Formats: sequence, C-alpha cells, structure tokens
Amino acid sequence: MPEAPTAKTAPPARGFAPGAHREALEFIEHVTANAGQVQRRVLAEILAQNAPAEYLRRHGVRGSADDAVDAFRRLVPLVTYEGLQPEILRIANGDTSPILSGKPISEFLTSSGTSGGERKLMPTIADELDRRSLLYSLLMPVMSQSVPGLDEGKAMYLLFVKVESRTPGGLAARPVLTSYYRSRQFLERPHDPYTAYTSPNEAILCVDSYQSMYAQLLCGLVHRADVLRVGAVFASGFLRAIRFLERHWPRLCRDIRTGELDPEITDLSVRDAVGRVLRADPALAGEIEAECGRASWEGIIRRLWPRTRYIDVIVTGAMAQYIPTLEFYGGGLPLTCTMYASSECYFGLNLNPMCKPSDVAYTLIPTMCYFEFLPLHCSNGKAEPSHHDLVDLVDVKLGHEYELVVTTYAGLYRYRVGDVLRVTGFKNEAPMFSFIRRQNVALSIDSDKTDETELHAAVSGAVQHLAPFGASLVEYTSYADAATIPGHYVLFWELREGSTAVPASVFEDCCLSVEEALNSVYRQCRACDKSIGPLEIRVVAEGTFDKLMDYAISRGASINQYKAPRCVRPGPVVELLDDRVQGKYFSPKCPKWSPVNKQWTNIANETIGNGDA
Repeated sequence: MPEAPTAKTAPPARGFAPGAHREALEFIEHVTANAGQVQRRVLAEILAQNAPAEYLRRHGVRGSADDAVDAFRRLVPLVTYEGLQPEILRIANGDTSPILSGKPISEFLTSSGTSGGERKLMPTIADELDRRSLLYSLLMPVMSQSVPGLDEGKAMYLLFVKVESRTPGGLAARPVLTSYYRSRQFLERPHDPYTAYTSPNEAILCVDSYQSMYAQLLCGLVHRADVLRVGAVFASGFLRAIRFLERHWPRLCRDIRTGELDPEITDLSVRDAVGRVLRADPALAGEIEAECGRASWEGIIRRLWPRTRYIDVIVTGAMAQYIPTLEFYGGGLPLTCTMYASSECYFGLNLNPMCKPSDVAYTLIPTMCYFEFLPLHCSNGKAEPSHHDLVDLVDVKLGHEYELVVTTYAGLYRYRVGDVLRVTGFKNEAPMFSFIRRQNVALSIDSDKTDETELHAAVSGAVQHLAPFGASLVEYTSYADAATIPGHYVLFWELREGSTAVPASVFEDCCLSVEEALNSVYRQCRACDKSIGPLEIRVVAEGTFDKLMDYAISRGASINQYKAPRCVRPGPVVELLDDRVQGKYFSPKCPKWSPVNKQWTNIANETIGNGDA
C-alpha cells in the first residue's frame, strides 16, 4: 500500500489498539495536507508496479523509467469501459499475460454499471483488499469525533452477499462488497469494540436472501439493548429490511419467546450461529410485539432499538429519493453517509458524517489511487474530451463540477468513472466533493442504472404489442417510484387508440417486454435480489402531454425548444400525470436473468453460487 510522504505511514488497517484512532486521524491530516506530493508518489508507484503492462507499453509509457510520470501525462488517453473491453474480455477468457496490470488479476468485480446490457467487469488484484480495509479503518475514528461511546455497544448492519460466477478463464466475478465480505480481511478481523456487529458472519455469507435477512434481523432484535447504530449499504436495502420486519415480526417474536429458530431457516451454519445467541426471552418478545403491534410504524427504529444514535446508509445521488421514508421510520434519527466507493476503486470519506444529507461532501483520500478531473463543460461537449483537459486533485476549483477520472493500482488508466462531482470545500490541500449524479442515468431504484437510450429502445420494442389492435404510442415519460417498498419503474403512456380496445393482458405483456429489454443489473434486481418491484405502465388520457408542455411553458420553458422529458421526478409533474391516468398495468412476472455474462466468448462458465441476496 502507498505511504504518505516522509516517514508517515498508514495506520493499521485491521483491529483496534490504544491510540489507533489518533493515528488514523493523524494519517488523514497528513495525506490531505500533502495531497499533491502524495498523488505524485502514488502515480509513480502505480506505473512502476505495472511497468510490464501491455496497455502502458502500447501508449509509449515505460513504467520503470525516470520519465514515466511525464510520459503518462503526455501520452495516455482518457478511456471508458468500452475502450478497455477487448483487454478485459481477454483476461476473462484466460489470458494471463500482463495486459493491464503488472500483478496477477485475482478476480473481477462486477459493477452496477452496464455495457451492452451486461454488468461491467472490473479487474482487480489482491492488494486492493488491503486498500479497501484501510479506508474502512478510518470510518470509526472519524465518526467517534462526532458520536463518542460507540465502543460501548453493537452495530446492527444488514450486510449481504450476491450471486457469483466464474469467467471462462476461471476467475471469480462478483460485486465488490461480496468480495470484501468473503475476504480474510473481513472474516479474520481481530476483535474491535468499535466494529462489533449483531449479524454473525454465517448469516452475512448465506446466499439465500430470506434466510440471511431473517437471521440478521433476529440477531439484531436479540441484541436490542446493545445496538447503538443501524444501517445497510444503500437506503433502498435498509427499507427492504424494514418491510421484511413488518411482514415477519410475529415469527421473529415467537423465536425469541421460545428460544427456538424457525424451521424454515435450514442453512446449518446459520442455525448454529443464531443458536449461539438465541435464548428463550418472553419479556423481550413482549416488548418487541408491543412496538410492532402499534397502529403506526412511525419511528419504529428508535422504538425497537432505543439506544440507536444514527442510521448509516447511502442517501446521496439516486438514494436521496428514500430520505422521507427513512425519516418516517427513523423518528428523527440522523442519516449518515460515511464513505464514497465504487467497483473501480474506493475513493474517500465524509469527514463530517453527522451533517444533513443535503450537505454530504466526500474528501478523497490521496493514497487510494491517482485522481484526475474532467471539467464538466469538456465532458458534456460535442467534441470528444482529451486527456489534455484533465485537472489534478489539488487544482480543482471551488464550486466547479467535474467528472471523476481514476488511475488505479489494479490497472485502470485515466478511466472515466462516470460520476459528476461538485467541489464544495477543502480539507487542507484535498478537495471535498458533493456527489451530483451519474452521467446519463435516467432511472434508478437500487443498484440499477438505466439511461434514456436503453429505456427508449425497450419502449420501442414493447409498443409493437399494440399494433394488432391499431393502437400506437403518442408520447411517454417515466419515473422511479420510491413510495413503494421495493420501489419500481413507472411509465406514463399516452396512446392513439385503434379500432379495437387493447386488453389488459396486452399491456401486461408490454410491461414484461420492457423489463426483458433492460440491462442485466435491472433484471437481477427484479428476478434475484427482489430489490425492484414489477414495472408499471399508467395509460393517460389523450392530450396529457399537451398539458405537460403547457405546464413547462408556464414555468419558463421555450415553446420552440420544448420536448417531452423521458424521465421526471416526483412532484407537480407526476401529480399532473397521475390526475389523468385511465388505467394501471403491472408486469405479470419477473424477467429472465442469468449470472453468466453473455459477452464471455467461452460458454463453459462455471456458476459457483445460485442464491440471491
């Protein structure tokens, strides 16, 4: 792992020792105060480590040469996933030569982003697990400055693994969190009072989503008096847990009352792990029943876990749509966003974690990778942006917006992550960024990301079902409905009616057709993870989109430049559309989904997990 300049090194990434928090905070202070120097060193280390890489040599960079950093800056172009896909597929199909990295690729991390309808595959190396562990080790030292005493109880964090597969070359392909939860860095972590979880490892690693959720919530209720913080990775995931609790609290209370685990939990390792903490406790069961049996579940988190200090979930970006629901269930508990990370790399921390969700800003830790930034006017321009437009970490301007570009130890070079960030301040030399959005994403409920082009192609295919009835699509728009749990996509369709009425079953076929045409991440969330509900089509009255245009013009839009939006946000526009709905139809079943990436050229894939999370 890279060190800070001079003799200042990173704090131990695992375990807890007296003074560890002080060392971690000193590390953050040091690397942010010397961000420019640290970044130059990180780039030199990356190039030296990956000197044998074919990709660097192809672009004229000799990683071990004295002028490697200067050559990199001059010669290496910006790249998207599509630009790297041929190299990535070579690795996936078994080519072990140093294509992107000087070290062996240990596995692929499957991104929530897609290319050609399939999850992106991010190559990684074993060392990256230590870098991720380092960032995790900084979270509690930062949080403890705002919330003391977190070592005096437990955290009810609901953590899950997802389905895995193997590439034709034999490498595991799995989400980054699944990789981390299965790693020795997580499973063999020493005791740390600041990271004592209510969920046993066996429950976290269970691939059956029902059994995993049931066991984790049961253990969280058993440890009710000890829980000081609750959370999940995404706000959507935490709300699914609350909905699960709403459905199953009588069974959970029965288990606590009798001390016997429900027989539907059949995973032996989970049964053994839960059996180590479950004891007959009629009084505790009665307390939980009294809270869950009340007419309203407002404030249920605070009522069930009365010592809880905050809810730790991601509520930036697309997850912001869940804030009102979280506030309802949380009963005034603060919502904290602590870390900024992706499949490509872990990036940084929120150094003011108890701030309002609207004020969240992440400080990028300069040792994680080499950061560059593409000014948004270059990113959005008609001309293809150039690497000459890039700005270094320490040279970004307050208030300006940029697209994040990273060069990683694992072998991504000037890779466009697709995140749009705004500079909101500085921690010493290191800038602080608020997350604005993902580039080109129209709809998102969970980890899915659907853009306008993909949505339009799916709708265009689905409306063919209307042709036999003489009906056609006049106009459409969409929105992500987060009011339901799980949330779901809603399409508003205005139709030109034909001579024959369209049966409800045909609209249902249209719903399924749209879902079948969407990317694999969406289909996994629907069919496997159950984190997205059935897609809905709402047919609106004739003239609705004329009314929508009138509304936009009344708000200042130009009649000459107006075009119907392909995606809208909850508010007056959705209310206008909903007032003119004449029929509602839902997808009758889940779309097809397989963990095998269809872009792998070798069909002899070995699936190593068929559960869901």
